[in-house]
Amino acid sequence: MNMPELNASAPRASGVPSSIPPQLSAQRGGDAVDKAAYTVAQIAAQFAEAVDRDARFPTEAIEAMREQRLLGAMIPRELGGLGATLADITSACRIIGQSCSSAGMVFAMHQIQVACIVEHAQGGTWHNVFIEQLVERQWLLASATSEDEVGGNLRRSKCAIEAQDGRLKLHKLTPTISYGAHADAILATARRDPAAAAAEQVLVTLLKSDATLTRRSSWDTFGMRGTCSEGFVLEAQGQLEQIFPLPFAQIAEQTMVPVSHILWAALWAGIANDAFQRANRYLRSQAQSNANGNAPAGRRIAEALALMQAIDGRIACALRLQAEPRGERSWSASMADAAEINTLKTFVSTTCLQIVHHAMMICGMAAYKNGTPFTLSRHLRDLYSAPLMINNDRIDANTANLMLAQRPVS
Repeated sequence: MNMPELNASAPRASGVPSSIPPQLSAQRGGDAVDKAAYTVAQIAAQFAEAVDRDARFPTEAIEAMREQRLLGAMIPRELGGLGATLADITSACRIIGQSCSSAGMVFAMHQIQVACIVEHAQGGTWHNVFIEQLVERQWLLASATSEDEVGGNLRRSKCAIEAQDGRLKLHKLTPTISYGAHADAILATARRDPAAAAAEQVLVTLLKSDATLTRRSSWDTFGMRGTCSEGFVLEAQGQLEQIFPLPFAQIAEQTMVPVSHILWAALWAGIANDAFQRANRYLRSQAQSNANGNAPAGRRIAEALALMQAIDGRIACALRLQAEPRGERSWSASMADAAEINTLKTFVSTTCLQIVHHAMMICGMAAYKNGTPFTLSRHLRDLYSAPLMINNDRIDANTANLMLAQRPVS
């Protein structure tokens, strides 16, 4: 199997950035995946401002992930990976997100694709070889699930797999492929064949060496600028073995959607937690000179802490739910599980913005101005992407339908 070559490695930076708070290196430091994530976070923090300012790919952070073997972390140990659990990766997303939102989002989106492969493609000959190469070369995986003319609906496709003599071709118009130009492989959705209905989708792994990306839109955005989520015309070919054996509807329901919402939530929590830590340090510095004048700020820091704790509780609950054996679930129980995952995303994406607002009010102009130790512009801008990634209004409408489908408990 012809596999793509990695890009040349960028020089690795050294030193511990001053923007990482002391608390960062003290959290769960005994865990191997966390330790690797802290190393990546230290490097990512040094370049976060440049990544944001120039809307450039966080090359240094991704190369650090490769050096730390984090891109293959979820691959089982017997196949060369670190055997990391979803909880391990969730913690790593939060750690990296505290330093650079874009680097954390790239890491999270990559791990979503790895989770789909581990859960639904492992065992197939082609994907077994792919997994070996992913671990050995620490390939970066992207996703092409969005498409023109389907209204942002993950579960519908206009494009279709064209099959002939054991080979496939795919032509897809994508409004965005996050970091697509920098990925070594892309997992794409499509109708299973030209005669299939829009909802009859499959997921296929496409190699960089077998794909052509023609840029059709740029990425000059308010926040999350380093994800480089440009639009492309995707032209690819490959073997039919590269198609996942399960329908995409099952892959999305069982893995892609819940893992996406959990890892995104962890990333957003990391961004919010960094804002919270900056506000806490500012409050402590002010308390030394104004012991009696911080009552409003004190109430805000307490409220922000309560919100952080609520987020942590929701993520922990979702992780427990995802870890449960699938087995036989009643229709109503399945609907309740889906609603839990949906509201995790909507709750965390909005609550993190509330936390940053509290932090802004505590720090005042020191947060509003760029270039101070308490600057929160990037945090706020990056988190405004959270309610838009699979629009919260769409998710709320889906959740309402799930509630209608549930039968009341007698």
